Amino acid sequence: MTTPSSSSRLQKAFLKYQHIFVFLAPLLFVVGVYVAAPTPADTGPGYWTEYWWLCLAFVVGATIVNTVGISGSALFVPFLIFVFPIIAGESLTPETLVKIGLISESFGLSSSALAFIQYGLVDRRLALSLVLGAVPFVVAGALLSFVIPEPLFHALLGIALIAASILLFKADLSHEEPGEASEGEPEVTADGGPEAEMPDDADKLGPAGVETADDGTVTRVDRDGNDYGYTRGGYLERFANYSVGGVFQGLAGFGVGELGIISMLRTNVPVRVAIGTNHIVVAMTAVLASLVHVFGGGLVPGGHSMDLASTPWNMVVWTVPATVTGGQIAPYVSTALDTGTIKKFVGGLFAVIAVALFLMAAGVA
Repeated sequence: MTTPSSSSRLQKAFLKYQHIFVFLAPLLFVVGVYVAAPTPADTGPGYWTEYWWLCLAFVVGATIVNTVGISGSALFVPFLIFVFPIIAGESLTPETLVKIGLISESFGLSSSALAFIQYGLVDRRLALSLVLGAVPFVVAGALLSFVIPEPLFHALLGIALIAASILLFKADLSHEEPGEASEGEPEVTADGGPEAEMPDDADKLGPAGVETADDGTVTRVDRDGNDYGYTRGGYLERFANYSVGGVFQGLAGFGVGELGIISMLRTNVPVRVAIGTNHIVVAMTAVLASLVHVFGGGLVPGGHSMDLASTPWNMVVWTVPATVTGGQIAPYVSTALDTGTIKKFVGGLFAVIAVALFLMAAGVA
């Protein structure tokens, strides 16, 4: 039986070398797809290299969305609707492009989530409660995607993007300054710091110190020694946001991250902890929605025929490694840049894309 101390050492070792495991995952995925995935009968070498350029676009997109803490499909799906047909000369069905976005962001967000855990910016107890609350709504949204008409899909996508844009503009994503010690007290330091003790939870993940007081106040210290104080109150408001967002997450590939980050900020969770924790929630719901999109077509009467053979494997072999790379870059970008500037750019882009989607839904574009 694994003792608590050996379990803790295993967790720390995994997180210390998480870059190796993170980049092994897409490598194994690509090899597995190449060897075992059902592909068209006339597949040749050109089949696997046809969409290599998607790698560049998805690295940039994954870095942007992971820095802000929202779902990757919020950028990937519009990109596949508007830009992909111009370059590739073909259009994708709604269920296919959502599938590509979900599979890609599942890897990218999982990658970024591990990086944020390593930084000590994830409240796992909060994340677990949010994931459990969102699961039924994510499944319902994913099943709904099999029967929804394309114009209605574009209209709902536009509504989700408009809502995300408004919420991003209203959200204050500027970083907190590191906590300062009182006069005469040593600064709080990250694990291994020789000069000061720090809050310590025996079951913690990563290098952050965390302690929950009897009154529910959480004190957290990240790897750089920044300390944050907050409570986990406000579950009802977060549940409302994550349930609505969960439906859109399953339907369109995004929504739970955009609504979720706002609910955590409104309930006074520090922004960097909110972004890090949100990565866990979005990653796990994206994985769940991906599984439903790949295997769930037969569960819905009149639904589309969705199976492994219908997945565009020659696209995801490029987008999955790209999103993993962007996910690893994001925490460093988040630390170095003003997240507020990035979120204004993303919010404006969402508004423009939403207008185009409304025009498509109305048959104008």
